[in-house]
Amino acid sequence: MYSNEFIQYITSERRLSAHTIRAYTSDIEQFKTYLEGEFEITDTSQALSHQIRSFAAHLIEQKTSAKSVNRKLTCLRTYYKYCLRQQYISFTPMNKVISPRNSKRLPYFIEEESMKNLFANITFEENFTGIRNKAILETFYGTGIRLDELRRLTIKNIDFPQRTIKVIGKRNKERIIPFGVQMETALNNYLTILKESFENGKQNDFLFVSIEGESLNPKSIYLIVRKYIDQITTIGKRSPHILRHTFATHLLNQEAPLNAIKEMLGHSSLSSTQIYSHNSINRLKNIYKQAHPRA
Repeated sequence: MYSNEFIQYITSERRLSAHTIRAYTSDIEQFKTYLEGEFEITDTSQALSHQIRSFAAHLIEQKTSAKSVNRKLTCLRTYYKYCLRQQYISFTPMNKVISPRNSKRLPYFIEEESMKNLFANITFEENFTGIRNKAILETFYGTGIRLDELRRLTIKNIDFPQRTIKVIGKRNKERIIPFGVQMETALNNYLTILKESFENGKQNDFLFVSIEGESLNPKSIYLIVRKYIDQITTIGKRSPHILRHTFATHLLNQEAPLNAIKEMLGHSSLSSTQIYSHNSINRLKNIYKQAHPRA
């Protein structure tokens, strides 16, 4: 009960990202199924603390990562706050629920030489999809934006004279990110073939589109990135998000200020950005071991 209202609230009022809305919808449905199966409760708003703790324990028993469990509990916290504010309940059961501790796993990233190899030696076909795919990869690596942010880009978001791009991030927060000459060239090449391919105009204002002129869905973008990263690295994770990690790590390796990286990534707090400093510290340790005579 009230779950549909809640999804409508986070969509139209909170304006959370499409990715978060999909995740929260799935989390609520999973919790609803668990309550019905284990406790014969059909109204999620009436769940008690011990039942939510039982749900979390069940997830952990199913080998769900602490990060995923915490995200599901965050969803439920937001849901019960909404129910409390609407006076559907008189207290939130989440007050007695403690989230499991996240393991501090360092983000995966691609080495600089491998990224140079991607753009210098990997073949991108000289047609619409090949030129578009190179522009997509240049944009991910050149700005560190998220997949959903890239999907929402329009041509108007790009300021070529200033060489900056306006990104609409989480909760519709805007930020301006500079980009370099290589990305500028890739975008110009793409916009040229885009105009040639759709002389009569396309059906939407999105920057990156399919050969039919429709906006690209998340799976299509994922497969595009995976196709090319597979050719330069054997690293475990090869999703678009790894290019965001790579962007941040390479900037830190070149001694970019952490606060500047925070602004470009759109992080709300510096603690979210600081995890990349661990990668840089590990790099310094490796250099020390290789170079110092008493290492």
